[in-house]
Amino acid sequence: MSDRLAAVDAFARHLASERRLSPHTVNHYRRDLRSAAEVLRPDWPAVTAHDVRALVATLHRRGLGGRSLQRLLSALRTFYAYLIREGLARDNPALDVRAPKSGKRLPKALDADQARQLLDHPDGDGPLARRDQAMLELLYGCGLRLAELLSLDLDSVSAGSAELVVTGKGNKTRVLPVGKPALKALRAWLQARASLVHDPDQRALFVSQRGRRLSPSGVQQRLRRAALARGLEDHLHPHKLRHSFATHVLESSGDLRAVQELLGHANLATTQVYTHLDFQHLAKIYDGAHPRAQRRRTGDED
Repeated sequence: MSDRLAAVDAFARHLASERRLSPHTVNHYRRDLRSAAEVLRPDWPAVTAHDVRALVATLHRRGLGGRSLQRLLSALRTFYAYLIREGLARDNPALDVRAPKSGKRLPKALDADQARQLLDHPDGDGPLARRDQAMLELLYGCGLRLAELLSLDLDSVSAGSAELVVTGKGNKTRVLPVGKPALKALRAWLQARASLVHDPDQRALFVSQRGRRLSPSGVQQRLRRAALARGLEDHLHPHKLRHSFATHVLESSGDLRAVQELLGHANLATTQVYTHLDFQHLAKIYDGAHPRAQRRRTGDED
């Protein structure tokens, strides 16, 4: 082990003196390589690609994430390039080894107070302000994806039955309930929409100032502006509103299947990951809802 660490220390000196890397970067290299040395059994010249894959698997099981493993592999590749240059190794066993993909980072949800702060204070009463308010209400009130919002046409909304017909991924259609605040905002927007649209064939529900169907960047810019105007410091984007919708409905109802249907997810596993649902919460819902799932209390044993 001491010889392996000596090689790491020599490599660190090389990084500092010859490549002039910062002390912070050098320490990262040293720490990653020392972690690898603790797990790898052979000496550095005898390490194979199989050994490196086993190293990655071991560290992954211990909880090291994909990005950290990618950094470690990068350190190993650079280290072995140095060893080959010094005549201390023949090949680079880390070249063709890849780290597992990092899990997608989900956006933080707005809390209930932040949602009210965003939705209860419209930014004026002009056509664009009405449009933005209607978009916010639908994104949060129906959990829409940005693409679903942009694809809405005039006939997608049924004010009489308070329903919204949405075309989601895979061209699958679902019908969503629309709450009273969203319906009120939609009616106000439809009254103002006529002042922007001069083409009778334009069927898009949400249009730009020039009367054309809105672009994704247009919606994102308006959401950021609305958040700042209403005192929200966090970056606001459509997916955050969708995530907030899912989180709040799930917290209130505990009905994962219903949230799955509302979001338009093809399988339940996607919804479970999306809403940060952990096993304890699932178990609590199961115990409270299933007649044969009640756990025995102390003293109830036969």
